[in-house]
Amino acid sequence: MTSAAAQDFRLSTAEFERFREYFYKRTGIQFTAGKRYFVDKRIEACVRASGHHNFAAWFSSLRVGDRPELLQELTNQLTVNETYFMREDYQFDALLDPVLPQVLAAATQAGRPNGPIRILSLPCSTGEEPYSIAMRLLEEWPPIDRVDVEIHAADIDSDVLDRARHGSYGERSLQRVPKPWLAKYFHAVGAGRFQIDQGIRDAVTFHRMNVCDTPSMRSFTDFDIVFCRNVLIYFDELSSRRAAENLFGAMRPGGFLFLGHAESMSRISPIFTPHRLPQGIAYQRPMGARP
Repeated sequence: MTSAAAQDFRLSTAEFERFREYFYKRTGIQFTAGKRYFVDKRIEACVRASGHHNFAAWFSSLRVGDRPELLQELTNQLTVNETYFMREDYQFDALLDPVLPQVLAAATQAGRPNGPIRILSLPCSTGEEPYSIAMRLLEEWPPIDRVDVEIHAADIDSDVLDRARHGSYGERSLQRVPKPWLAKYFHAVGAGRFQIDQGIRDAVTFHRMNVCDTPSMRSFTDFDIVFCRNVLIYFDELSSRRAAENLFGAMRPGGFLFLGHAESMSRISPIFTPHRLPQGIAYQRPMGARP
């Protein structure tokens, strides 16, 4: 893009408002005026990649939908994917005890003593969270030898899902992985990069999903445990409530929901029951409750 084209690209206040409203309606994510520089730069990258010469032409094509890949590339550019292995691992401690024993007891009572127990990580970013869950279960939850556990992971960003499926990580992502686990479950694939074992990768099923997309979220059902951490903080009140309702519908009665440490369901919706654990608070879908 030439310098003149770059000048043509600059968004006016009206164009930024139009874009912000459009992206909010499609994803539930709302950018404040304080994020203007961040948004402008990433839109510019999308315009360059699309072959359009200015915002108006690109935005018109985006809205018409004649090139659906434009929305996915835009979403990939604008979503934040900061994560690492064993992040907020006190919640994984709670998963192992007392949550999983309670879930297994309920499954046994329902005639499923060997599972499956279904766990969802959303958004999963590049896979560190679901793979952390898999390793903790294999190493520290003895019933894993007889109980079928399904781990599903989802994200709105198709690029990070591809990276998650490949399972290759740098040292920063791996800094909290115990050294024996690093030796057991990873192998070097280049300077400072390690790939997680194929068996662990095969244990996680990845999906592209937007937690605010109610029709698509209806395909997610019967989850016993959901990790939805550090995403609701990016939503406004309406989108947060819609996400909460969609998560509620994806869970079995009695299922447990983990949010990020800065998030509180009590500020969003009363449909979940706060459940105080030794390690903090989780949220439970009440028994017998219907979506």
